Amino acid sequence: MKTINIAIDGPSGAGKSSIARTVAEELGFIHVDTGAMYRAVGLYAIRHDCLEPAQLIPQLEDITIELKFIGGAQRVMLCGEDVSDHIRTPEVSMAASRVSAIPEVREHLLDLQKRIAAENNILMDGRDIGSVILPHADLKIFLTASDEERASRRYLELREKPGCPSYEEVLADIRQRDDNDMHRATAPLRQAEDAVLVDTTNMGFHEVVAHITAMIREIMD
Repeated sequence: MKTINIAIDGPSGAGKSSIARTVAEELGFIHVDTGAMYRAVGLYAIRHDCLEPAQLIPQLEDITIELKFIGGAQRVMLCGEDVSDHIRTPEVSMAASRVSAIPEVREHLLDLQKRIAAENNILMDGRDIGSVILPHADLKIFLTASDEERASRRYLELREKPGCPSYEEVLADIRQRDDNDMHRATAPLRQAEDAVLVDTTNMGFHEVVAHITAMIREIMD
């Protein structure tokens, strides 16, 4: 039976993962958060002090990443350790941006991403899903919002955690991440030509979920 693959791309803080996860649960699809995979590599690089390509590339064979789906939720395993709760800090976010620009890192994760897509109905989100990972996806969505709105959402997520950065710091981080992702030499962030643009600046979470769910149901009919 043919699988259905949905690609959701967009900049940091656009809500791709939370929206994709909720839509996937509603449709009975598997959500694949590729950003979490790069965050896991970034966490490894921080822990092993190997953020530079010359340091990290020789260690890639030692980095194992698995996505486990427990109770419908994706858990990220790094070398056998569940790091799902350790990869959502600003420090790891910036490390993920750095390591994702390394071609060898992208190649290391590509096979896993494509294998999951070939075997399941999925919503996969990231920076280059529609343009590189799943160029033949059944539906491509480019999800975005203003940088101020994305920073506000990220700040609300982080403010209850110890050592929460200020809103201004979060906004600066968002803008720096955007610049890094759009100007990297390998698989830069861009909207695929056949992707549908969804700007969520003035949309509520549930409104976005309903909109995207309706789009997917339309191609399933």
